[in-house]
Amino acid sequence: MSHLAYLAALLVSLAGLTALDLRYRVAVFDRPRAALLTVGATVAFLLVWDVVGVGLGIFFVGSSEWLTGIRLAPEVPLEEPIFLTLLAYQTLLLWRWLSRRAPAS
Repeated sequence: MSHLAYLAALLVSLAGLTALDLRYRVAVFDRPRAALLTVGATVAFLLVWDVVGVGLGIFFVGSSEWLTGIRLAPEVPLEEPIFLTLLAYQTLLLWRWLSRRAPAS
């Protein structure tokens, strides 16, 4: 079961971020089109970055019992786009929350 642990942690974390977003209407539940476009564009950019890094021999998966073993491309595990989505969504939520708290100029 450990091979699903990281994937499960990512999905639980995404669910938690989504619950916070729903409760406080910070990003997707405030401006869905802009938020989803931002997260999608960020994930796409970072996946291209990953593919370039793999092509240059900089990035590689290695062995881990925590990954499912499913590869979307050489050296790009299934968990990677989910992690990148988590990263982009969390950053967007933090940015939007902080911008709401900043004093008006």
